[in-house]
Amino acid sequence: MIRFGLCCIFRDEPIKFHTTTATAVSKMERLSGLKKINDLCKENAQSLLKALEFCVNKNIGNFRVSSAILPLKTHPVLGYKMEDLPEAEHIVSLFKKSGEYARLNNIRTCFHPDQFVVLSSQKPDVVVQSLNEIEYQAEVSEWINSDVVNIHGGGAYGDKQKALSDFSRSVELLSERARTRLTVENDDKVYTPSDLLPICENLGIPLVYDVHHHRCNKDDTTIEQATDRALGTWNREPMFHLSSPIEGWAGPKPLRHHDFIDIKDFPECWENLNITVEVEAKAKEVAILQLQKEFKKK
Repeated sequence: MIRFGLCCIFRDEPIKFHTTTATAVSKMERLSGLKKINDLCKENAQSLLKALEFCVNKNIGNFRVSSAILPLKTHPVLGYKMEDLPEAEHIVSLFKKSGEYARLNNIRTCFHPDQFVVLSSQKPDVVVQSLNEIEYQAEVSEWINSDVVNIHGGGAYGDKQKALSDFSRSVELLSERARTRLTVENDDKVYTPSDLLPICENLGIPLVYDVHHHRCNKDDTTIEQATDRALGTWNREPMFHLSSPIEGWAGPKPLRHHDFIDIKDFPECWENLNITVEVEAKAKEVAILQLQKEFKKK
């Protein structure tokens, strides 16, 4: 069974997630700022349940939760602990309600931290902030029954093997709940599946295989070979990524994502697998609904 995944937001469906800026909150008294964040967190928890309900109704099996679901949670100056919020217990209970709903309806949830999360960074403060961000998302993952916090390998800094060693050392600093959810994804410029698979196999970290990235950033493995090795890194349902280039593969910028998925970009070797395929298309739920129809015709 292919479980298609929706990433973070909707194009047409009136389900919204809200955030704020550090600039806006920094102009407020601390308690007023926390009250504002409290209300946004509560609204986002309620929106998450609506998003999951939509997924159930449309047979979408996975929902990626935005990294900003708790706005400014790990900001170096304005960050906060849950107990700092006036309605902390109620907010957590709302997220746990979504987690129970996801469990009962077999909906998978996951996180994909932003690009500033770099465990291979040569700057200690960046590594610390990256670890904090992963830990925060792992905490919310416990509430909502999520099993994936997916990151990229980061930069190579002129020495790819050293950077991967630094990445491995940083992974060891994570808590158990973060480590058991952590996955890593091949990217479109630096790290190929061949670069990351030895690290995944040595550390027991699953590879989220992104076939679009692999087509852009090639190595010595085929899609079939990378798929097979990636599957072997998972101790739970594997998760892969799919997208199509906006101007086609002959276009000038194949890295850029299309609004929709070209069904020809769906690897044939995936068709009979039991996997989650996150659809990274700009048309969001509309793209998934179209892909579902086309997939059924294959």
